[in-house]
Amino acid sequence: MASSRNTKKEKLGDRLITMVIAALIVITVVVVAYPLWFVLIASFSDPSLVASGQVTLWPRGLTLAGYELVIADERIWQGYGNTILYAVGGTTLNLLVTLPAAFALSRRDFRPRRTLLFGLVFTMMFSGGLIPSYILFHNLGLLNTRWVFILPVAVNVFNLIIARAFFEVSIPEELYDAARVDGVSFFGFFTRIALPLSGALVAVIGLYYFVQHWNDYFTGLVFIRDQSMLPLQNVLQSIILANQSSNVREVATVGAGGTTMQDARELADQIKYGVIIVSSLPLLVLYPFVQKYFNKGVMLGAVKG
Repeated sequence: MASSRNTKKEKLGDRLITMVIAALIVITVVVVAYPLWFVLIASFSDPSLVASGQVTLWPRGLTLAGYELVIADERIWQGYGNTILYAVGGTTLNLLVTLPAAFALSRRDFRPRRTLLFGLVFTMMFSGGLIPSYILFHNLGLLNTRWVFILPVAVNVFNLIIARAFFEVSIPEELYDAARVDGVSFFGFFTRIALPLSGALVAVIGLYYFVQHWNDYFTGLVFIRDQSMLPLQNVLQSIILANQSSNVREVATVGAGGTTMQDARELADQIKYGVIIVSSLPLLVLYPFVQKYFNKGVMLGAVKG
């Protein structure tokens, strides 16, 4: 009888804990998702209704004026093209450098691996600083060039450590021994065996790098003067700053002449919401396709552990 009561209490306690966890998850989802949802509905709503606070959950006064102005702005598409170039090119270089280096550092028969790994991890403890980086890039001829978005960030040590741990845990040592008996070289084992077995790693690390390049605005802000080389994030930043300073000439698009200051500000907000959606759309589309690789990576670690 006593054990039955204890079991009921335990079940009740488990249910309460489950309810609390579920409530926290719902609150977290709302807090995280609502800003994005608001930007989405605001981009389709009448800017005057958005400014007056009448748009909260659903779009009102449906309009595509913001998106029409965004599409008509050449700066947006130029920045879009630059960002795609930097993200795709940078991610490709990142994977070409990170994966071979991580595989080499994961091999126990690679003697200097501990020394090299210590040197790489040591660089994570401090930053070189803005002024030394600027001088270095100037001496290397990277200032005001597209290469400044790609070469200085050819490898991320954190991602390198993740890849190294994956190779150590997920690639059996017996497989390497069998390949060596068959006469497969070190490079051949990496390209023909290790990489095909590391699809989850490539997808996850590639996504990390892609997001890093896509969201980069500091590089363009400091090291680029040619407006034609600026990525989308810097274009978005210039629009937001122009909106904050109420500079109508920089914010309002051609054809909006004759409007009042309030109309110009509402138009600027409409453009801002449209640009945010346009700049975020590729990542929102990409994440669902990569999500399965995140789950697969978790399961691989669980099985090996």
